[in-house]
Amino acid sequence: MSAATEAFLAMLAAERGAALNTLTAYRRDLDGAEEAIGDLAAAPRDAVASLAGEWASLAPASVARKASALRQFFGFAVDEGWRSDDPSGALPAPRTRRPLPKVLGHDQIAALFARAEEEAAGDDPKAVRQLALIELLYGSGLRATELVALPLSAVPRDAPFLTITGKGGATRLVPVGARALEAVARWVVQRPVLPTSRYLFPSKAGAHLSRVRLFQLVKGLAGRTGLDPAMLSPHVLRHAFATHLLEGGADLRVLQTLLGHADISTTQIYTHVDAARLVALVNSRHPLATKATSD
Repeated sequence: MSAATEAFLAMLAAERGAALNTLTAYRRDLDGAEEAIGDLAAAPRDAVASLAGEWASLAPASVARKASALRQFFGFAVDEGWRSDDPSGALPAPRTRRPLPKVLGHDQIAALFARAEEEAAGDDPKAVRQLALIELLYGSGLRATELVALPLSAVPRDAPFLTITGKGGATRLVPVGARALEAVARWVVQRPVLPTSRYLFPSKAGAHLSRVRLFQLVKGLAGRTGLDPAMLSPHVLRHAFATHLLEGGADLRVLQTLLGHADISTTQIYTHVDAARLVALVNSRHPLATKATSD
């Protein structure tokens, strides 16, 4: 990887607070582009245009992601004076549609939690930890990375809120319901004491529970509940949190804050609801809904 791309990645980490997963994805995309056309800081426009052929077999979403990484790099290169031109216009710009998240119904959520509570009834530490994890996923709408990286100090004492550090280092306050508070309190009592780990959900190595392990736990619980493991993940529980709050009358802007979305259009993707409910909402809540129409 060239010095220019390394400097770009260092800027993302230092100035934008990009997460490790984001940096890894950018590194992979930029490295692949340099393997194809050489040093990006010096690549001519026609070489940049040739990437469309290199990416021809990829899905539109993958092409869009790679093109976005390069556009940001080229903008940085121009700002740094490494390039006198910005060849981003030569990159492909496929039109993509963000897929709607999978929907989990109230009955499925009830069955999942009934199973988790049944397994945690005997105070088995792993079962209690599992219950605390899914309570926070569904009860507070946390991202998987936010949940596993929660420090022990985040456990609420005086107020039922968690301080979450999300994407880009942004922090937000997230309310914690009574059920989740109870489950977390049970887990804190049974949490292994590891002097080398500051995390609420530590691993044996002293770090925190991995995202991969969290996914495995959620899918395992789904299978034991009788649900298809393919339809369930930490992200699906986060989506269920948003969807079910919206169904209950929550404001979209409030959900945006709770979910930690920078752009409300992202929140709208997570909180799609059926058209019939939206029509009923307009008919019942619009200020002119009950006013008789004039002849």
